[in-house]
Amino acid sequence: MREAFGQTFDIPAGYLNTASIGVPPTVAADAVEAAVRRWRLGADVPPGFDADVAAARAAFAALVGVDAAQVAIGASASQLIALAAASVPDGARVLVPDGEFTSTTFPFAALGHRGIKVTEVPLAEVPDAMRDHDVLAASVVQSSDGAVLDLDAVRRNRAGVTVVLDATQALGWLPADLAWADYVVAAGYKWLMTPRGAAWMALHPDVLDRTLPLVANWYAGEDPWQTVYGLPLRLAGDARRLDLSPAWFSHVGAAAVLPWLASLDVEAVRRHNVGLANLFLDRLGLPPGESAIVSVDANATRLAQAGVRHSVRAGRVRLSFALNNTVDDVELAVRSLLR
Repeated sequence: MREAFGQTFDIPAGYLNTASIGVPPTVAADAVEAAVRRWRLGADVPPGFDADVAAARAAFAALVGVDAAQVAIGASASQLIALAAASVPDGARVLVPDGEFTSTTFPFAALGHRGIKVTEVPLAEVPDAMRDHDVLAASVVQSSDGAVLDLDAVRRNRAGVTVVLDATQALGWLPADLAWADYVVAAGYKWLMTPRGAAWMALHPDVLDRTLPLVANWYAGEDPWQTVYGLPLRLAGDARRLDLSPAWFSHVGAAAVLPWLASLDVEAVRRHNVGLANLFLDRLGLPPGESAIVSVDANATRLAQAGVRHSVRAGRVRLSFALNNTVDDVELAVRSLLR
């Protein structure tokens, strides 16, 4: 058991794989475990989960810097990004970074039959290149190597461009004002440390009315418990009109962890995470970076043998340093590679 930022974690030594799966604080795991116990006893009713959905939605809104009425719930980043993609005009010119995570790019690339053209450029060229496009779709932090998008430059050049940001690898550790973007999407099971199956999308008021409710369902109604049967269509007036019916246990976990994350000093979390990442790089004789995710040419077998949990992405070892990691995790990884 270890403590970090006021919570306890059962995370094992050497777990440096939050960029794949975030390990929850015990309070969140306990909440999900209790929900499973209630399920096996038939002790729950569907409306009983509404408070958890609302609490997680409000906390996500706080993390992005928007009002809760601007946030829709979903199941994955790609499902929510697909709503944004389906809502851009035929023939739209879409810009994406080279090597972008496909949950961000595929929803647009799949619309080639509508004349939508997707163009890739190196990440550093995105802010300048976006001036010649209608849409920018990009991760705030790249999944493969932790490279960080120049958000200030993107914001300066956003006039006339619909900006779709995937914050899955950023939200929860990277301080950023994202309220200006048209769409901000994040899946919860990485840095937000929720069970897989919960994701959120913050929409700028300017794009809400033109975003198509392609997954319209009973839960997207103004009062979900009054829209379970019959016509006419009666969707919520705010971003909830885009809601997907919630995966209950995922939102139970999210309600336990997201409000805590939203209460933290995110700059302190960034300093902790990036400080550990840079300590690791320094011990290997590599220059520092600005990300909690690092990508190195290293012996993955040695890491695995030492019990260091990691990933291999784009042919390189990816390590991610989270708020529940310590210097001991860094030392374990370094020893395994330098022995």
